[in-house]
Amino acid sequence: MSTTEEKKYTKGGAFLIEDYQPDDIFTPEDFTEEHKMIAQTTRDFVQNEISPKTEEMEEQDYEVITGLLRKAGGLGLLAVDIPEKYGGLELDVQSSMLVSEEFGKAGSFAVTHGAHAGIGTLPIVYYGNDEQKERYLPKFTTAELISSYSLSEPHAGSDAQSARTTAKLTDDKKHYILNGQKMWLSNAGIADVYITFAKINGEDFSAFIIEKGMEGVSLGEEEKKLGMKGSSTRQLLLDNAKVPVENQLGEIGRGFLIALNILNIGRFKLGAAVIGASKELLKHSVKYAGERKQFGKAIAEFGLIKHKIAEMGIRIFAGDSMLYRTAGLINNLLHGVDESSPDAAKQKLKAIEEYAVECAMIKVYCSEILDYVVDEAMQTYGGYGYSEEYPIARAYRDARVNRIFEGTNEINRLLTPGMMLRRAMKGELGLTQAAMNVLNEILSGPSLEEEDTSLFGSEKKLIKNAKKAALMVAGGAVQKFTDKIADEQEILGHLADMLMDTYAMESTLLRTEKIVAKNGEEKAQHAIDMTKVFINDAVSRIDWSAKQALASFNEGDTLRTQLTALRRFTRYTPVNSTELRRRIADRFSEKGGYFVLM
Repeated sequence: MSTTEEKKYTKGGAFLIEDYQPDDIFTPEDFTEEHKMIAQTTRDFVQNEISPKTEEMEEQDYEVITGLLRKAGGLGLLAVDIPEKYGGLELDVQSSMLVSEEFGKAGSFAVTHGAHAGIGTLPIVYYGNDEQKERYLPKFTTAELISSYSLSEPHAGSDAQSARTTAKLTDDKKHYILNGQKMWLSNAGIADVYITFAKINGEDFSAFIIEKGMEGVSLGEEEKKLGMKGSSTRQLLLDNAKVPVENQLGEIGRGFLIALNILNIGRFKLGAAVIGASKELLKHSVKYAGERKQFGKAIAEFGLIKHKIAEMGIRIFAGDSMLYRTAGLINNLLHGVDESSPDAAKQKLKAIEEYAVECAMIKVYCSEILDYVVDEAMQTYGGYGYSEEYPIARAYRDARVNRIFEGTNEINRLLTPGMMLRRAMKGELGLTQAAMNVLNEILSGPSLEEEDTSLFGSEKKLIKNAKKAALMVAGGAVQKFTDKIADEQEILGHLADMLMDTYAMESTLLRTEKIVAKNGEEKAQHAIDMTKVFINDAVSRIDWSAKQALASFNEGDTLRTQLTALRRFTRYTPVNSTELRRRIADRFSEKGGYFVLM
């Protein structure tokens, strides 16, 4: 099993109330040779095997798709998360994210891979009994058996527990009879296995492993989708489907927990995939902007195109930093898991569940980074971007589903502050005391602090104050609405945006400080510039979100007092982002795409 250096342990969501040093976090600059090797293997496979077959996959050529999946299995790219005991590689979290990131550059095949090796495999890895693991996992590593995952129904999307699919035990207790209809099964047309959920006796929401060819199991027609046309998406139809009792997965009635935890992992992996896609699009955009001539010079020389190129890269840098910081956090907890313990899988799940807040944030933030990047890539290409003869049109269509996959971004925005507040109420996260400390600070009036003139002195203060602004809004909202806060979705949405930007700011700064400490300012100048611009812009977004939230539950003198306090936390002197973006864009153009260290 691949391992990485152990870092500081921190509770999930504690980024809002704790201080960190650069060495406390994992960054992409910490990748080992093994990490780089697995990333390069995946990258070569995408470039040499998948890209040449894109058009065939877009035409739903199942033979090509399954052939590529089996080739990936031959390279070990389906076995990263599977225990060695069952034929897997059992690599660390960072390796898993790197594989997902590189497959993210493969368009529709990223869905095929993720549906099989991620949400289609991990339910058995974490919840299967020994017999189920021995039966399925070795064949999943090679794609001898291809898996899929089915949770949604026509009347049950985000609200999975409202599912109507039922399971009833036969009189001889040898089978469950399932009836219902499942929607949006990625890989359905090529899958041999469907991880499915149903309510036993209409009550106990439970998981099942259904196999192709079982009595009463059939599929609908291929969905006519906007994008991701190279992946198979169909309905699973269960008409008195006869499923052996030994194919019931996990504990009866605990299906929602399985679904929740697997989706949590799926969100994290999706974050990696969309960052990979974003890096690929930046590479295309930089290349095109350098070749396309208008008014006698390359459009890459125009200020507004430079702004686009720089901003694409800056946002990717922030998402990349969040992603691998979180991978390090999860991997750190996994260091303590006893692999020989019968509860090893449950211990691993608990480690991943600890950072459910961070995974939800990454899913939202990174999928919206991709949306920005693909939109600006389209704009950079102009009319050619709108043509199917160029790569941007397909990428534009493919990108949109990522804000719907693995729980919509709206649901994940509600989950982010919701989970943190619930942990605070249980005494698991010290948000209440931290919010009270902020209130006391506001009431005591401004403090005279000596200005920090170090390289990132102002940025450190801005991040510290961004945390206080979020705590002020959260504390005020809870005080106003108490246990009804869950009904105030707009306020929770603004708070989620503040939390995401704060986590991204801190992750980016810590990463850059680490780069500076190891390589010096000269080699770190590109990262320094991106960090300064990102934090400059993020503070203004946090200020806006905080104002909207405060105005939702305050008015008159109370609101004016709150806004005065907010100004103490979000006041800053803007950097010359125009000049910094020009430098950033020129470097991306010189290098031909995304990079960090000069």
